Amino acid sequence: MKNYSIIIIAVALATGFSCKNNSKKNIETETTQEKITENWQSLFNGENLEGWLVKINGFELNDNYNETFRAENGVLKVSYDNYENFTNEYGHIFYKTPFSNYKLRLQYRFVGNQVKGGKAWATKNSGIMLHCQSPESMLKNQGFPLSLEFQLLGGLNENEPRPTGNICTPGTHVEINGELITEHCITANCKTYYGEEWIMAEAVVNNGSITHYIEGIPVISYSNPTIGGLFLDDSSEDIQAKAGQSLTSGYISLQSESHPVEFRNIEILEL
Repeated sequence: MKNYSIIIIAVALATGFSCKNNSKKNIETETTQEKITENWQSLFNGENLEGWLVKINGFELNDNYNETFRAENGVLKVSYDNYENFTNEYGHIFYKTPFSNYKLRLQYRFVGNQVKGGKAWATKNSGIMLHCQSPESMLKNQGFPLSLEFQLLGGLNENEPRPTGNICTPGTHVEINGELITEHCITANCKTYYGEEWIMAEAVVNNGSITHYIEGIPVISYSNPTIGGLFLDDSSEDIQAKAGQSLTSGYISLQSESHPVEFRNIEILEL
């Protein structure tokens, strides 16, 4: 009886140890699989503008007027040091490939002073444009693409709120909590950043629902974007003819609106 008891205890201990090891292996395997599925793709190589297309108001596609957009030391810069005066040269730099469902993340910061001639509202103002029309479809004299703008703002005066992460709708409408929103810009529930610190912005675009995140915190959500609204008179007839259609995919672009701004670590994860 004693020998049998010893054998049973030994088998039980061995089985328990084996289960723990297997459980540990399973957790490690699951963690590894999660890492494998999180296949983030870098959109910016940090060295040049390869893979990106420039469209500036008043200029033909890929005329990077005054080197407004440039790559320096791992940073995609919007610069105005070659400008004497800004006269409505609103611009966008588009990634070459359209996307539908994805997570996009990057860091941004406003630096220096606004160029002479820039509008007051454009001070420390830029944007990440989602579901853009193609750069090829923009008119020569078209300041803003049809898109969903993840608006980026910086604080101007200490203690005066100016939240970042808002949604603006050039040529589009969205719904918030099931209600159609026709206002051009809707303020996000976000803090104000006053300095030149790097800020993490992320957009999750998934089956008609979009959420903006700032520093990992969700600040605004909306859904069911459609074509229509402001700036359609500044678009081609083909674009205007699509008013009312659902907006389910498009290009990603970064904006130049007269204040120097920098972007880095631009990555996408397709869903």
